[in-house]
Amino acid sequence: MRSTDIETRRGTQVALVTGAASGIGAAVASRLNEPGWNVAGLDLRESDTELSLIADVSDPEAVHAAVERVKRELGAVSLLVTVAGHYEMYPVSEIGPERWRRMLSVHLGGTRNACIAVLPDMLAAAHGTIITISSELALGGGANDAHYAAAKGAVIGFTKSLAVEVASRGVRVNSVAPGPTDTPLLDPNSPWRAADFLASLPLRRLVTPEEVAATVLFLAEEGDFFCGQVLSPNAGAVI
Repeated sequence: MRSTDIETRRGTQVALVTGAASGIGAAVASRLNEPGWNVAGLDLRESDTELSLIADVSDPEAVHAAVERVKRELGAVSLLVTVAGHYEMYPVSEIGPERWRRMLSVHLGGTRNACIAVLPDMLAAAHGTIITISSELALGGGANDAHYAAAKGAVIGFTKSLAVEVASRGVRVNSVAPGPTDTPLLDPNSPWRAADFLASLPLRRLVTPEEVAATVLFLAEEGDFFCGQVLSPNAGAVI
């Protein structure tokens, strides 16, 4: 997108960020505030956004109601960033039906629910951008991450399919797949923080939430030539 186009549309567009209360979601919301987007945050907790909404992304009716409130108070959503999720590590033998269901319902279901809620207005306006948050683990896999990697891999499949479906109608859909990111989601004793793992990364460090947010902002404002793509800021974990 040309810089003049960006300046013209800043401050007039509404962004909805799920999972905006902390970590990557909070960084994305903060970064979008800098160029003047009107940002609504949807989370299980209060978020530091212009409009903070409390809802479980796995509940389609709650997500729809939240999007309708955004529309009433800020305007129709023209940018959706689906960050909401959770992370846990278990051997596959310990991933029972409930853990499997919850992981898929939050990541894949939450992404689907948010997209379905904002798409009617985007399609009516023939303009909109959706950026899903997947994971480097969806690209490379990981021990004790089967349900998480499966859910995030499904998000990538959903993203690519939706991109093909709506691109000709003015809506761009892409995904950002971060590597291990330095957020509270990673326990201090997480193997992703271990010295031997960090030494295996070409950049020798974790990605920061602000770097993931910068990738999102690029796709939202400048990367209008991207469609159905996956950008992976991962410090070289997957090349």
